[in-house]
Amino acid sequence: MRLTNAMERFILHWGEMGARWGVNRSVAQIHALLYLSPKPLNAEEIADTLVLARSNVSTSLKELQSIGLIKVTHLEVGDRRDYFEAIKDVQEMFNIVVEGRRKREVDPTLSLLRDLSIEADADTETDPEVKKRIADMLDFLEVMTHWYDQLRKLPNSTLMQLVRLGDSVVKMLGFSKKS
Repeated sequence: MRLTNAMERFILHWGEMGARWGVNRSVAQIHALLYLSPKPLNAEEIADTLVLARSNVSTSLKELQSIGLIKVTHLEVGDRRDYFEAIKDVQEMFNIVVEGRRKREVDPTLSLLRDLSIEADADTETDPEVKKRIADMLDFLEVMTHWYDQLRKLPNSTLMQLVRLGDSVVKMLGFSKKS
């Protein structure tokens, strides 16, 4: 596959951002390539296009599949190679990433904070201010995850309408923006 300048810049940037998000650069670059590609690609095409070792591509594809950002497809009868394509819907991709991060980061933190809150309440040695800070953090995360859960129930088109309202909602509710 021949990359245009714009494609190459996108793939390089996605790789840099992936590294900042805690994702291997190669994994992010492969995801970017598959996202941009108009057709599914096999591992050899990916390796050749991005000049990556075939083993690196194979490992990266497995990781992307486990996350749910790409899927395997087959193109022709008799062609035994696996072809890969990325989720093209940006909102669906975003939802997959956010849900994964929630399971890995937010849910364990909520569980810990619930345990700490119970433990601290029973502990007479814990400073009341410390108890309050733990309770405040727990309350905030519970409210935000509940809100997120409600938003996830909305159809994507409705959610996008809500998000696009942005400043209009703030103005309608009579709140002023802080500088």
